[in-house]
Amino acid sequence: MSALRPVDHHTRLQLNHHLEKIEAAFDADIITIVSPILYGLDAVVKRAVEMFETRRRRVAVVLDTPGGIVEVVERMVTTLRHHYEEVYFIIPDRAMSAGTVFAMAGDKIFMSYFSSLGPIDPQVEKDGRLVPALAYLVQFQRLCTKAANNTLNTAEFALLNKLDLGELHQFEQARELSQELLIDWLSRYKFKDWTVHSSSGNVVTEDDRKNRAKEIAASLSNNERWHSHGRGISRETLVGEMRLKIDELEGIENLNPSLDDYFGLLKDYMAREQHSSFVHSRLYF
Repeated sequence: MSALRPVDHHTRLQLNHHLEKIEAAFDADIITIVSPILYGLDAVVKRAVEMFETRRRRVAVVLDTPGGIVEVVERMVTTLRHHYEEVYFIIPDRAMSAGTVFAMAGDKIFMSYFSSLGPIDPQVEKDGRLVPALAYLVQFQRLCTKAANNTLNTAEFALLNKLDLGELHQFEQARELSQELLIDWLSRYKFKDWTVHSSSGNVVTEDDRKNRAKEIAASLSNNERWHSHGRGISRETLVGEMRLKIDELEGIENLNPSLDDYFGLLKDYMAREQHSSFVHSRLYF
């Protein structure tokens, strides 16, 4: 603490003041991740989690992310599940793409009317930047269909020849891994307490949980349905259209204004200090 600048020290005290109230509201340790999901983030989260010498049985992750690399998500889930019996996700703003896959590893997901998840469009590194894999796969399929119908123009023919088959395979693998993880985590964690069909009264089987998870994975991966990698999917859509249980942040007693004040202060601090990535707990800053 003594190594921090006065402004950092003051910000940390203010953040922890709000965080204590959020932890009490959820009866959970809180880990906050405001960051693109890139290589190295998993190691930072591991360090933050391991700083808790005495842990509650539950952790709640305050998550805000534009998405990123799903392999990093898998490692973060491994860390959280190793140390905690229950994992909650709190989405005050957005958790897109790989962030959506991350949230689906929770026993519960908490959102407000303003919060959003996103389509599962895994990102892969290409020429030093992250690109959405499904966009390339959809374009490749479109060009292949036109080639089969002999309707390719010269520009499209040149574009098809430039596509790297090795990269396309990498994109396909990223898509399949995202869906595989989402199906596994939904059926194992989110659906674990789903035991009886509300319509028929029949007992819910493991196959029922898997099949329901596959439906959600297929819907979230439907590029034709969502059109844009960055399109937000609201709580209302997740609950009403996709029939996915989402808990309401507004229904948590003694949570606000602490959560809003905490998240706003953290985002302001990140903007002022020009931090693009931040992980925080009451012990990690």
